[in-house]
Amino acid sequence: MYQTIGFIGTGNMGSAIAKAAAKSGLAETILLSNRTPAKAAALAEELPGGALSTNEEIARSAQLIFLGVKPQMMAGVLEGIAPVLKERTGRFLLVTMAAGLSCGRIQDMAGVDCPVIRIMPNTPAAIGAGVVQYCGQGAAEEELDSFAALIAPAGLVDPTPEELIDAASAVSGCGPAFAYLFIEALADGGVACGLPRDKAAAYAAQMLAGSARMVLESGKHPGALKDAVCSPGGTTIQGVRALEERGFRAAAMDAVIAAYEKTVKLK
Repeated sequence: MYQTIGFIGTGNMGSAIAKAAAKSGLAETILLSNRTPAKAAALAEELPGGALSTNEEIARSAQLIFLGVKPQMMAGVLEGIAPVLKERTGRFLLVTMAAGLSCGRIQDMAGVDCPVIRIMPNTPAAIGAGVVQYCGQGAAEEELDSFAALIAPAGLVDPTPEELIDAASAVSGCGPAFAYLFIEALADGGVACGLPRDKAAAYAAQMLAGSARMVLESGKHPGALKDAVCSPGGTTIQGVRALEERGFRAAAMDAVIAAYEKTVKLK
């Protein structure tokens, strides 16, 4: 049980992880601060134990300090709270969710030799269906286990070596945008064939959700599951042929690689 945790930055990712932490029931007090205080205040009203706070107060009192700010803003935020962090005598951990910034880089920016946990969440974490990879530097195994339990309501929380975090983020962190494009494209196809827009979107989204569950729960290779849908001389294999002719799989691979390469450049 954590007495106090704090979130500096309550944007989409910060809010999603804060909600997961609140659902776990493992934090008594959740302090929230944001450049727009009204946004943090609104989130505080939603969360059990939530309270509006400031960067300085979170830096002074929280056992876990979540840094929910963009990579280009990180240096400025850490510079602002560094004097407070340096005055602390008890143990605390910094938690970063900024793309491209390693645990060591966060320590350097903060100017303090404290443990750092790095996470890469995605937006479905907001509804408990997300993926959160995590790794740590200077954090004890028990601390990492407690942290994973705290954010478990976000979805799949998976320990990942830091050298693989960027690649993992390119798949699951950026992947929702690719999935939404696919859903929209399928729905557009349905509309072109005469389906009402709302039904086409619902069918496409539910189909993708169900297909994902089949992969996760059956343990079968996606290729085998695809083959099971493609009857000889049937309709589905003709759709697969059209996708292959237009480089569907190569385009998806290139999207992940492009996202990964951009992440690497943020370091």
